[in-house]
Amino acid sequence: MVFVLPGVKFDLDMIKKYDTPAPRYTSYPPATQLTEGFNAADYQSAIAASNRRKSPISLYFHIPFCQSSCYFCGCNTVISNNKNIAKPYLEHLVKEIKHTSNLIDPDRKVLQVHWGGGTPNYLDCDQVEFLWKHIHHHFNIDPQAEISIEINPRYVDQNYISFLREIGFNRISFGIQDFNSQVQEAVNRIQPEELLLDVMSWIKAAKFDSVNVDLIYGLPHQTLQSFRETVKKTVALDPDRIVVFNFAYVPWLKPAQKNIPLEALPQPQEKLEILKMTIEELTNSQYLFIGMDHFAKHNDELAIAQRNHTLQRNFQGYTTHAGTELFGFGATSISMLHDAYVQNHKQLKEYYQAVASDALPVSKGIKLTTDDILRRDVIMCIMSNFYLHKQEIEEKYQINFDEYFSQEIAALKPLAADGLVSLSSKHIQVTEIGRLLVRNIAVVFDIYHHNQDKQFSRTI
Repeated sequence: MVFVLPGVKFDLDMIKKYDTPAPRYTSYPPATQLTEGFNAADYQSAIAASNRRKSPISLYFHIPFCQSSCYFCGCNTVISNNKNIAKPYLEHLVKEIKHTSNLIDPDRKVLQVHWGGGTPNYLDCDQVEFLWKHIHHHFNIDPQAEISIEINPRYVDQNYISFLREIGFNRISFGIQDFNSQVQEAVNRIQPEELLLDVMSWIKAAKFDSVNVDLIYGLPHQTLQSFRETVKKTVALDPDRIVVFNFAYVPWLKPAQKNIPLEALPQPQEKLEILKMTIEELTNSQYLFIGMDHFAKHNDELAIAQRNHTLQRNFQGYTTHAGTELFGFGATSISMLHDAYVQNHKQLKEYYQAVASDALPVSKGIKLTTDDILRRDVIMCIMSNFYLHKQEIEEKYQINFDEYFSQEIAALKPLAADGLVSLSSKHIQVTEIGRLLVRNIAVVFDIYHHNQDKQFSRTI
Protein backbone atom coordinates (compact mmCIF):
# COMPACT_ATOMS: atom_id res chain seq x y z
CA MET A 1 0.00 0.00 0.00
CA VAL A 2 1.38 3.45 -1.02
CA PHE A 3 0.38 6.68 0.73
CA VAL A 4 1.15 9.76 -1.38
CA LEU A 5 2.62 12.67 0.58
CA PRO A 6 4.20 15.91 -0.68
CA GLY A 7 7.78 15.15 -1.69
CA VAL A 8 7.83 11.66 -0.19
CA LYS A 9 5.80 8.47 -0.47
CA PHE A 10 5.24 6.17 2.47
CA ASP A 11 5.32 2.64 1.05
CA LEU A 12 4.68 0.31 3.97
CA ASP A 13 5.72 -2.84 2.10
CA MET A 14 9.06 -1.35 1.03
CA ILE A 15 9.73 0.03 4.52
CA LYS A 16 9.22 -3.40 6.05
CA LYS A 17 11.39 -5.01 3.38
CA TYR A 18 14.30 -2.59 3.78
CA ASP A 19 14.17 -1.88 7.52
CA THR A 20 17.72 -3.04 8.19
CA PRO A 21 20.64 -1.52 10.14
CA ALA A 22 22.80 1.02 8.31
CA PRO A 23 25.00 4.00 9.19
CA ARG A 24 23.43 7.47 9.38
CA TYR A 25 26.25 8.82 7.19
CA THR A 26 26.99 11.97 9.10
CA SER A 27 30.41 11.00 7.78
CA TYR A 28 31.97 8.57 5.37
CA PRO A 29 33.75 6.44 6.32
CA PRO A 30 31.45 6.09 9.35
CA ALA A 31 32.87 6.94 12.78
CA THR A 32 33.03 3.21 13.53
CA GLN A 33 36.10 3.09 11.28
CA LEU A 34 38.17 5.38 13.50
CA THR A 35 41.08 3.49 15.10
CA GLU A 36 43.58 4.09 17.88
CA GLY A 37 46.37 3.72 15.34
CA PHE A 38 45.76 7.35 14.38
CA ASN A 39 47.57 9.59 16.90
CA ALA A 40 48.23 13.22 17.79
CA ALA A 41 51.12 13.48 15.32
CA ASP A 42 48.80 12.32 12.54
CA TYR A 43 46.28 14.99 13.56
CA GLN A 44 48.93 17.68 13.53
CA SER A 45 49.93 16.63 10.00
CA ALA A 46 46.28 16.70 8.95
CA ILE A 47 45.89 20.24 10.31
CA ALA A 48 48.98 21.35 8.35
CA ALA A 49 47.47 19.91 5.17
CA SER A 50 44.20 21.60 6.01
CA ASN A 51 45.98 24.96 6.28
CA ARG A 52 47.39 24.51 2.79
CA ARG A 53 43.86 24.09 1.45
CA LYS A 54 42.88 27.39 3.16
CA SER A 55 39.28 26.21 3.42
CA PRO A 56 36.88 27.96 5.82
CA ILE A 57 36.22 26.46 9.23
CA SER A 58 33.37 25.15 11.37
CA LEU A 59 33.90 24.81 15.13
CA TYR A 60 32.19 22.44 17.57
CA PHE A 61 32.44 22.65 21.37
CA HIS A 62 31.21 19.77 23.50
CA ILE A 63 29.79 20.46 26.97
CA PRO A 64 29.16 16.95 28.34
CA PHE A 65 27.34 17.73 31.59
CA CYS A 66 23.68 17.15 32.44
CA GLN A 67 21.87 17.59 35.74
CA SER A 68 19.81 14.44 35.26
CA SER A 69 19.68 11.46 32.94
CA CYS A 70 17.16 11.36 30.09
CA TYR A 71 16.60 7.64 29.60
CA PHE A 72 16.29 7.88 25.81
CA CYS A 73 19.59 9.73 25.35
CA GLY A 74 22.40 8.22 23.29
CA CYS A 75 24.90 11.06 23.77
CA ASN A 76 28.15 10.91 25.74
CA THR A 77 27.24 12.72 28.96
CA VAL A 78 28.37 13.23 32.53
CA ILE A 79 25.47 13.36 35.01
CA SER A 80 26.11 15.61 38.01
CA ASN A 81 24.27 18.19 40.12
CA ASN A 82 27.60 19.52 41.30
CA LYS A 83 28.06 22.52 39.03
CA ASN A 84 31.67 22.89 40.20
CA ILE A 85 32.53 20.03 37.88
CA ALA A 86 32.33 22.44 34.94
CA LYS A 87 35.15 24.68 36.18
CA PRO A 88 38.10 22.31 35.55
CA TYR A 89 36.48 21.21 32.30
CA LEU A 90 36.37 24.77 30.98
CA GLU A 91 39.97 25.34 32.03
CA HIS A 92 41.09 22.31 30.05
CA LEU A 93 38.81 23.15 27.14
CA VAL A 94 40.33 26.63 26.87
CA LYS A 95 43.81 25.15 27.02
CA GLU A 96 42.92 22.79 24.18
CA ILE A 97 41.55 25.73 22.18
CA LYS A 98 44.80 27.66 22.66
CA HIS A 99 46.98 24.69 21.71
CA THR A 100 45.02 23.61 18.65
CA SER A 101 44.31 27.13 17.36
CA ASN A 102 48.07 27.78 17.30
CA LEU A 103 48.30 25.07 14.66
CA ILE A 104 45.53 26.56 12.50
CA ASP A 105 46.17 29.38 10.04
CA PRO A 106 44.67 32.48 11.75
CA ASP A 107 43.53 33.89 8.39
CA ARG A 108 41.03 31.07 7.88
CA LYS A 109 37.48 32.27 8.41
CA VAL A 110 35.10 30.55 10.81
CA LEU A 111 31.65 30.28 9.20
CA GLN A 112 29.92 28.10 11.81
CA VAL A 113 30.16 27.65 15.57
CA HIS A 114 28.10 25.09 17.46
CA TRP A 115 27.88 24.26 21.17
CA GLY A 116 26.46 20.82 21.88
CA GLY A 117 26.32 18.27 24.64
CA GLY A 118 25.25 17.18 27.09
CA THR A 119 23.65 20.43 28.11
CA PRO A 120 25.55 23.58 27.12
CA ASN A 121 23.27 25.68 29.34
CA TYR A 122 24.65 23.68 32.27
CA LEU A 123 27.11 26.58 32.22
CA ASP A 124 26.10 29.81 33.95
CA CYS A 125 26.30 33.15 32.15
CA ASP A 126 29.79 33.93 33.44
CA GLN A 127 31.07 30.57 32.22
CA VAL A 128 29.42 31.02 28.83
CA GLU A 129 31.05 34.43 28.49
CA PHE A 130 34.42 33.02 29.60
CA LEU A 131 34.36 30.35 26.89
CA TRP A 132 32.92 32.72 24.30
CA LYS A 133 35.72 35.27 24.77
CA HIS A 134 38.42 32.63 24.36
CA ILE A 135 36.82 31.32 21.17
CA HIS A 136 36.70 34.83 19.72
CA HIS A 137 40.25 35.55 20.79
CA HIS A 138 41.72 32.48 19.11
CA PHE A 139 39.64 32.26 15.93
CA ASN A 140 38.78 34.55 13.04
CA ILE A 141 34.98 34.40 13.21
CA ASP A 142 33.12 35.79 10.23
CA PRO A 143 30.61 38.56 11.17
CA GLN A 144 27.91 36.58 9.33
CA ALA A 145 28.78 33.24 10.93
CA GLU A 146 26.09 30.85 12.15
CA ILE A 147 26.49 30.63 15.93
CA SER A 148 24.27 27.92 17.39
CA ILE A 149 23.67 26.32 20.77
CA GLU A 150 21.63 23.42 22.11
CA ILE A 151 19.71 24.06 25.33
CA ASN A 152 17.69 22.03 27.80
CA PRO A 153 14.46 24.06 28.23
CA ARG A 154 14.13 22.97 31.86
CA TYR A 155 17.17 24.97 32.91
CA VAL A 156 16.76 28.40 31.31
CA ASP A 157 14.84 31.57 32.02
CA GLN A 158 14.15 34.61 29.86
CA ASN A 159 17.26 36.41 31.06
CA TYR A 160 19.47 33.48 30.08
CA ILE A 161 17.91 33.29 26.60
CA SER A 162 18.34 37.04 26.12
CA PHE A 163 21.95 36.80 27.27
CA LEU A 164 22.73 34.09 24.69
CA ARG A 165 21.34 36.28 21.91
CA GLU A 166 23.12 39.40 23.12
CA ILE A 167 26.48 37.68 23.37
CA GLY A 168 26.26 36.52 19.76
CA PHE A 169 24.33 33.24 19.39
CA ASN A 170 21.90 33.53 16.48
CA ARG A 171 20.57 29.95 16.26
CA ILE A 172 19.17 27.78 18.99
CA SER A 173 17.89 24.22 19.39
CA PHE A 174 15.96 22.49 22.16
CA GLY A 175 14.41 19.11 22.76
CA ILE A 176 10.67 18.66 23.15
CA GLN A 177 10.66 14.88 22.54
CA ASP A 178 6.96 14.61 23.47
CA PHE A 179 4.39 16.92 25.08
CA ASN A 180 2.63 14.01 26.81
CA SER A 181 3.27 13.97 30.58
CA GLN A 182 3.09 10.17 30.85
CA VAL A 183 5.75 9.80 28.18
CA GLN A 184 7.90 12.46 29.81
CA GLU A 185 7.72 10.72 33.18
CA ALA A 186 8.66 7.36 31.64
CA VAL A 187 11.85 8.82 30.11
CA ASN A 188 12.73 11.05 33.09
CA ARG A 189 12.32 14.27 31.12
CA ILE A 190 9.46 16.17 32.72
CA GLN A 191 8.90 19.57 31.12
CA PRO A 192 5.35 20.97 31.28
CA GLU A 193 3.72 22.34 28.16
CA GLU A 194 3.59 25.82 29.68
CA LEU A 195 7.37 25.74 30.12
CA LEU A 196 7.95 24.82 26.48
CA LEU A 197 5.60 27.57 25.31
CA ASP A 198 7.44 30.07 27.50
CA VAL A 199 10.86 29.05 26.20
CA MET A 200 9.74 29.44 22.59
CA SER A 201 8.23 32.84 23.34
CA TRP A 202 11.50 33.97 24.97
CA ILE A 203 13.48 32.76 21.95
CA LYS A 204 11.23 34.61 19.54
CA ALA A 205 11.33 37.74 21.66
CA ALA A 206 15.13 37.59 21.54
CA LYS A 207 14.95 37.40 17.72
CA PHE A 208 17.11 34.36 17.03
CA ASP A 209 17.60 33.82 13.30
CA SER A 210 16.58 30.15 13.45
CA VAL A 211 14.95 27.80 15.96
CA ASN A 212 15.17 24.00 15.82
CA VAL A 213 13.19 21.59 17.98
CA ASP A 214 13.60 17.84 18.43
CA LEU A 215 10.90 15.18 18.71
CA ILE A 216 11.34 11.43 19.28
CA TYR A 217 8.91 8.75 18.12
CA GLY A 218 8.88 5.23 19.55
CA LEU A 219 9.06 6.26 23.22
CA PRO A 220 7.11 4.41 25.96
CA HIS A 221 3.35 5.07 26.16
CA GLN A 222 3.26 6.87 22.82
CA THR A 223 0.22 6.18 20.67
CA LEU A 224 -0.75 7.40 17.24
CA GLN A 225 -3.22 9.86 18.70
CA SER A 226 -1.01 11.10 21.53
CA PHE A 227 1.90 11.80 19.21
CA ARG A 228 -0.42 13.48 16.71
CA GLU A 229 -1.22 15.95 19.48
CA THR A 230 2.51 16.45 20.10
CA VAL A 231 3.13 17.12 16.40
CA LYS A 232 0.26 19.61 16.20
CA LYS A 233 1.47 21.45 19.29
CA THR A 234 4.98 21.52 17.86
CA VAL A 235 3.77 23.00 14.57
CA ALA A 236 1.86 25.63 16.56
CA LEU A 237 5.18 26.72 18.10
CA ASP A 238 6.29 27.58 14.55
CA PRO A 239 9.96 26.48 14.68
CA ASP A 240 12.08 26.87 11.55
CA ARG A 241 13.28 23.27 11.68
CA ILE A 242 11.91 20.10 13.26
CA VAL A 243 13.93 16.93 13.75
CA VAL A 244 11.98 13.73 14.41
CA PHE A 245 14.28 11.04 15.74
CA ASN A 246 13.53 7.34 15.77
CA PHE A 247 14.03 5.98 19.29
CA ALA A 248 16.35 2.98 19.23
CA TYR A 249 15.93 0.76 22.31
CA VAL A 250 19.48 -0.50 22.93
CA PRO A 251 19.89 -0.97 26.71
CA TRP A 252 22.97 -3.14 26.15
CA LEU A 253 24.67 -0.04 24.71
CA LYS A 254 22.94 2.64 26.80
CA PRO A 255 22.34 1.29 30.33
CA ALA A 256 20.01 4.17 31.29
CA GLN A 257 17.45 2.69 28.88
CA LYS A 258 17.02 -0.22 31.29
CA ASN A 259 14.79 2.17 33.26
CA ILE A 260 12.33 2.26 30.36
CA PRO A 261 9.50 -0.28 30.61
CA LEU A 262 9.87 -2.48 27.54
CA GLU A 263 6.18 -3.40 27.53
CA ALA A 264 5.24 0.29 27.24
CA LEU A 265 7.05 0.79 23.92
CA PRO A 266 4.75 1.06 20.88
CA GLN A 267 4.62 -2.04 18.72
CA PRO A 268 6.44 -1.92 15.35
CA GLN A 269 3.22 -1.50 13.34
CA GLU A 270 2.04 1.41 15.47
CA LYS A 271 5.50 2.97 15.34
CA LEU A 272 5.33 2.96 11.54
CA GLU A 273 1.86 4.50 11.68
CA ILE A 274 3.25 7.21 13.97
CA LEU A 275 6.02 7.93 11.47
CA LYS A 276 3.58 8.10 8.55
CA MET A 277 1.28 10.43 10.46
CA THR A 278 4.18 12.67 11.47
CA ILE A 279 5.42 13.06 7.90
CA GLU A 280 1.89 13.76 6.71
CA GLU A 281 1.18 16.35 9.42
CA LEU A 282 4.47 18.18 8.94
CA THR A 283 4.43 18.22 5.13
CA ASN A 284 0.81 19.37 5.16
CA SER A 285 1.92 22.15 7.51
CA GLN A 286 4.41 23.49 4.95
CA TYR A 287 7.50 21.75 6.32
CA LEU A 288 9.68 20.21 3.64
CA PHE A 289 11.07 16.71 4.18
CA ILE A 290 14.80 17.38 3.96
CA GLY A 291 15.77 13.77 4.54
CA MET A 292 16.43 11.24 7.28
CA ASP A 293 14.61 12.84 10.22
CA HIS A 294 14.83 16.53 9.29
CA PHE A 295 12.04 18.89 8.25
CA ALA A 296 12.41 22.59 7.45
CA LYS A 297 10.30 25.44 6.21
CA HIS A 298 10.46 25.99 2.47
CA ASN A 299 12.42 29.24 2.88
CA ASP A 300 14.96 27.73 5.30
CA GLU A 301 18.61 27.54 4.23
CA LEU A 302 18.49 23.73 4.32
CA ALA A 303 15.59 23.64 1.89
CA ILE A 304 17.22 26.20 -0.40
CA ALA A 305 20.53 24.32 -0.38
CA GLN A 306 18.78 21.05 -1.20
CA ARG A 307 16.98 22.65 -4.15
CA ASN A 308 20.37 23.91 -5.36
CA HIS A 309 22.00 20.48 -4.81
CA THR A 310 24.52 22.02 -2.37
CA LEU A 311 23.34 20.44 0.89
CA GLN A 312 25.87 18.35 2.83
CA ARG A 313 26.12 16.34 6.04
CA ASN A 314 28.67 16.33 8.84
CA PHE A 315 28.79 15.11 12.44
CA GLN A 316 26.22 17.76 13.41
CA GLY A 317 23.80 16.61 10.69
CA TYR A 318 22.79 18.60 7.61
CA THR A 319 24.78 21.72 6.76
CA THR A 320 24.70 24.40 4.09
CA HIS A 321 28.46 25.01 4.33
CA ALA A 322 29.84 22.21 2.20
CA GLY A 323 33.35 23.62 1.87
CA THR A 324 34.16 23.98 5.55
CA GLU A 325 36.41 21.73 7.62
CA LEU A 326 35.17 20.94 11.12
CA PHE A 327 37.34 21.21 14.23
CA GLY A 328 35.88 19.70 17.41
CA PHE A 329 36.88 20.65 20.96
CA GLY A 330 36.18 19.02 24.29
CA ALA A 331 35.83 15.45 25.47
CA THR A 332 34.44 13.03 22.84
CA SER A 333 34.22 15.69 20.11
CA ILE A 334 35.06 14.77 16.52
CA SER A 335 36.98 16.83 13.98
CA MET A 336 36.16 16.28 10.33
CA LEU A 337 38.87 17.51 7.96
CA HIS A 338 38.87 16.91 4.23
CA ASP A 339 41.07 13.81 4.46
CA ALA A 340 41.07 12.89 8.16
CA TYR A 341 38.59 12.38 11.00
CA VAL A 342 39.77 12.64 14.61
CA GLN A 343 38.00 11.97 17.90
CA ASN A 344 39.06 13.27 21.32
CA HIS A 345 39.18 11.12 24.44
CA LYS A 346 35.70 10.35 25.76
CA GLN A 347 36.57 10.03 29.45
CA LEU A 348 37.34 13.22 31.35
CA LYS A 349 40.37 11.70 33.07
CA GLU A 350 42.11 10.83 29.80
CA TYR A 351 41.05 14.12 28.21
CA TYR A 352 42.41 16.14 31.14
CA GLN A 353 45.69 14.23 31.19
CA ALA A 354 46.34 14.83 27.49
CA VAL A 355 45.46 18.52 27.60
CA ALA A 356 47.48 19.10 30.80
CA SER A 357 50.55 17.64 29.09
CA ASP A 358 50.14 20.03 26.12
CA ALA A 359 49.21 17.14 23.82
CA LEU A 360 46.37 17.08 21.34
CA PRO A 361 43.75 14.94 23.17
CA VAL A 362 43.40 12.45 20.32
CA SER A 363 41.82 9.11 21.14
CA LYS A 364 41.43 7.72 17.62
CA GLY A 365 41.03 8.72 14.01
CA ILE A 366 41.32 7.77 10.38
CA LYS A 367 43.26 9.02 7.37
CA LEU A 368 41.02 8.93 4.31
CA THR A 369 42.12 7.37 1.04
CA THR A 370 41.31 8.82 -2.37
CA ASP A 371 38.66 6.13 -2.74
CA ASP A 372 37.15 7.12 0.64
CA ILE A 373 36.87 10.75 -0.48
CA LEU A 374 35.33 9.77 -3.80
CA ARG A 375 32.78 7.48 -2.16
CA ARG A 376 32.04 10.16 0.44
CA ASP A 377 31.09 12.59 -2.33
CA VAL A 378 28.79 10.01 -3.88
CA ILE A 379 27.16 9.04 -0.58
CA MET A 380 26.72 12.65 0.55
CA CYS A 381 25.11 13.62 -2.77
CA ILE A 382 22.61 10.80 -2.36
CA MET A 383 21.99 11.42 1.36
CA SER A 384 21.69 15.19 1.14
CA ASN A 385 20.20 15.96 -2.26
CA PHE A 386 18.53 12.67 -3.31
CA TYR A 387 20.33 13.14 -6.61
CA LEU A 388 23.70 12.48 -8.20
CA HIS A 389 24.90 13.76 -11.58
CA LYS A 390 27.52 11.27 -12.74
CA GLN A 391 29.40 13.73 -14.95
CA GLU A 392 30.19 15.97 -11.96
CA ILE A 393 31.86 13.04 -10.18
CA GLU A 394 33.63 11.93 -13.36
CA GLU A 395 35.12 15.36 -14.02
CA LYS A 396 36.15 15.88 -10.40
CA TYR A 397 37.88 12.51 -10.00
CA GLN A 398 38.79 11.68 -13.62
CA ILE A 399 36.91 8.39 -13.67
CA ASN A 400 34.23 6.66 -15.70
CA PHE A 401 31.45 6.44 -13.13
CA ASP A 402 29.73 3.31 -14.41
CA GLU A 403 33.03 1.47 -14.78
CA TYR A 404 34.41 2.50 -11.38
CA PHE A 405 31.15 1.63 -9.65
CA SER A 406 30.09 -1.28 -11.84
CA GLN A 407 29.37 -3.55 -8.85
CA GLU A 408 27.42 -0.81 -7.09
CA ILE A 409 25.33 -0.06 -10.18
CA ALA A 410 24.47 -3.75 -10.38
CA ALA A 411 23.56 -3.75 -6.67
CA LEU A 412 21.25 -0.76 -7.19
CA LYS A 413 19.18 -2.48 -9.85
CA PRO A 414 17.01 -4.49 -7.41
CA LEU A 415 16.34 -1.23 -5.51
CA ALA A 416 15.43 0.41 -8.81
CA ALA A 417 13.08 -2.49 -9.55
CA ASP A 418 11.41 -1.85 -6.21
CA GLY A 419 10.98 1.82 -7.09
CA LEU A 420 13.45 3.27 -4.58
CA VAL A 421 15.82 4.79 -7.10
CA SER A 422 15.85 5.82 -10.76
CA LEU A 423 18.96 4.94 -12.76
CA SER A 424 20.09 6.36 -16.08
CA SER A 425 23.32 6.87 -17.99
CA LYS A 426 23.57 10.39 -16.55
CA HIS A 427 22.14 10.32 -13.05
CA ILE A 428 21.07 8.48 -9.92
CA GLN A 429 17.79 9.88 -8.60
CA VAL A 430 16.21 8.83 -5.31
CA THR A 431 12.46 8.48 -5.82
CA GLU A 432 9.77 9.74 -3.48
CA ILE A 433 9.42 6.18 -2.18
CA GLY A 434 13.19 5.91 -1.70
CA ARG A 435 13.58 9.09 0.32
CA LEU A 436 12.62 7.41 3.58
CA LEU A 437 15.04 4.59 2.74
CA VAL A 438 17.92 6.71 1.47
CA ARG A 439 20.37 5.00 3.84
CA ASN A 440 19.64 1.70 2.07
CA ILE A 441 20.65 3.34 -1.21
CA ALA A 442 23.76 5.05 0.15
CA VAL A 443 25.02 1.90 1.84
CA VAL A 444 25.50 0.28 -1.56
CA PHE A 445 28.54 2.56 -2.06
CA ASP A 446 29.96 1.82 1.42
CA ILE A 447 32.86 -0.62 1.08
CA TYR A 448 33.20 -0.93 4.86
CA HIS A 449 29.64 -1.88 5.70
CA HIS A 450 29.70 -5.51 4.61
CA ASN A 451 32.92 -6.25 6.49
CA GLN A 452 32.04 -4.84 9.90
CA ASP A 453 30.03 -6.15 12.80
CA LYS A 454 29.34 -2.75 14.34
CA GLN A 455 25.78 -2.07 15.38
CA PHE A 456 23.86 0.68 13.64
CA SER A 457 20.33 1.90 14.10
CA ARG A 458 17.69 0.55 11.74
CA THR A 459 16.91 2.67 8.71
CA ILE A 460 13.31 3.27 9.87
